[in-house]
Amino acid sequence: METDIRLAVLIDGDNIPSAYVKEMMEEIAKYGNPTIKRIYGDWTRPGLAKWKDLLLENAITPIQQYGYTTGKNATDSAMIIDAMDVLYSEKVDWFCIVSSDSDFTRLATRLREAWMKVYGIGEKKTPKPFIVACDKFIYIEILKPITKDTLKKKVKKWEKITPEIISETQAPSVDIITPELIRLISTTVYDLSGDDGWSFLWDVGALLQKKQPNFDPRNYGFNKLTPLLAATWVFDIVERESGNSRYKIIYVKNK
Repeated sequence: METDIRLAVLIDGDNIPSAYVKEMMEEIAKYGNPTIKRIYGDWTRPGLAKWKDLLLENAITPIQQYGYTTGKNATDSAMIIDAMDVLYSEKVDWFCIVSSDSDFTRLATRLREAWMKVYGIGEKKTPKPFIVACDKFIYIEILKPITKDTLKKKVKKWEKITPEIISETQAPSVDIITPELIRLISTTVYDLSGDDGWSFLWDVGALLQKKQPNFDPRNYGFNKLTPLLAATWVFDIVERESGNSRYKIIYVKNK
């Protein structure tokens, strides 16, 4: 966790369900310290009532934005204006935009042009232009832990997978580990491989993120990249000692 990274978290209250706020803030904390936390919406609307107690619990500042004209989203404009104010104030290092709205595509692009790293969080319905405009995009649906009953239903097709591969809170989904996914990972491993064919797993994960900002092992039921690769059965994985470090380095190779 990058505790020294200052994050500005800007939430589109009209476009994100309140049920995920706890898990969302825990996820954001992995990437830095959210020094600015604001949520935008018309708080006179009954539809935002569920947010109110959650804002106090998570120290998120509500920003009132009236809908002056029917059919126009004033919340988006308020977020964009505030984002640019924060950018020029130089009070933060990175941004996190929480929305499923493609209207923030240009904002994400502009922030990255200013050398800001941009994380996006939104639902799986988020249009692709906004997703690819971010450095990393996280689907909010994967932040909720999977129950034991769901785990049992999903693992029934994976008899060959050992208990070490299957996480306690996530479960592999055979239906979405597609040939396209395997091709993406395989070509990435090849792109980074040395003459011996081995690639450093951390580099593989970083390049996958650049190629596809919404790539996340949790989309496929795994908490980490290593068990996802192991579950495909098309990669060799080894751990090697790292000098005097207590950590081991993981390498991966196409079979």
